[in-house]
Amino acid sequence: MERAAAMVTCWGAALGAAVSVPVLLLVAAPYIRRYVAGGQCKSTARLEGKVVIITGANTGIGKETARDLARRGARVIVACRDIAKAEAAASEIRAETGNQQVIVKKLDLADTKSIREFAEKFLAEEKELHVLINNAGMLCPYSKTADGFEMHLGVNHLGHFLLTFLLLECLKQSAPARIVNVSSLAHHGGRIRFHDLHGEKSYNRGLAYCHSKLANVLFTRELARRLQGTKVTANALHPGSVHSELVRHSFVMTWLWKIFSFFLKTPQEGAQTSVYCAVAEELDSVTGQYFSDCQPAYISPRGRDDETAKKLWSVSCELLGIQWD
Repeated sequence: MERAAAMVTCWGAALGAAVSVPVLLLVAAPYIRRYVAGGQCKSTARLEGKVVIITGANTGIGKETARDLARRGARVIVACRDIAKAEAAASEIRAETGNQQVIVKKLDLADTKSIREFAEKFLAEEKELHVLINNAGMLCPYSKTADGFEMHLGVNHLGHFLLTFLLLECLKQSAPARIVNVSSLAHHGGRIRFHDLHGEKSYNRGLAYCHSKLANVLFTRELARRLQGTKVTANALHPGSVHSELVRHSFVMTWLWKIFSFFLKTPQEGAQTSVYCAVAEELDSVTGQYFSDCQPAYISPRGRDDETAKKLWSVSCELLGIQWD
């Protein structure tokens, strides 16, 4: 009898746990989602008469950033490699926001010729540029750009470095203006390996991504220093862990992203800090900072190394064949 009673008690406890755990999760779900969603941009700033360029704006947080800024009245240039996909995104945004000034332009950040052509056409067609959002990012197996750069370094850092260089005078003439660089928390795991920038001696794509995101932070830091007094600000940000196409080249990561999507930000949630850095009135004179969830965030020690930032600047100019003093 005692054994039977113990078994009944055991099964009762198991059944109680089986029922209570799902109930607790159901009750906690809204609070978990609210925490995962992170900070929201509360600015109501309007952008009529403002011109914005967003790279990689045909999907993910770039598309959601474009949607938000178009809703605020900005003229938004969707700068992408895949024109068909970009046109579909722009058409959707125009229809939803009623803003017909959402324009698609061809830009392949893995090809410096394409970057120069984009900048040349933009400067010929547009008189002003108020916000440049360097959003496009790449996480992929080992490959090289058209110019022979390792893909992560080439697209995530050097491509945006060159684009910013080519558009900087227009930004200065349109001041006050902002440059927003989408980096990542992954910069904490990066280092600038000057002896092997292109990963020819050793390579890991995850680390290569981290290195490029650190380069974004260092570029922002040095750019802000050089732009002091111009009324052009430069800030970097971490969008959060977002359910996007960034991991599309990894079957395992894509699978994990789907399983744990509940604990990831949506693209709209992930775009909030990009929008915040682009429009928030309180950031008018803030520069050289790093944000996450619409507030200042911690930068890794390597991301605060001014000597490395200056050296990276010099090496980047050399690789791209430009003089940027």
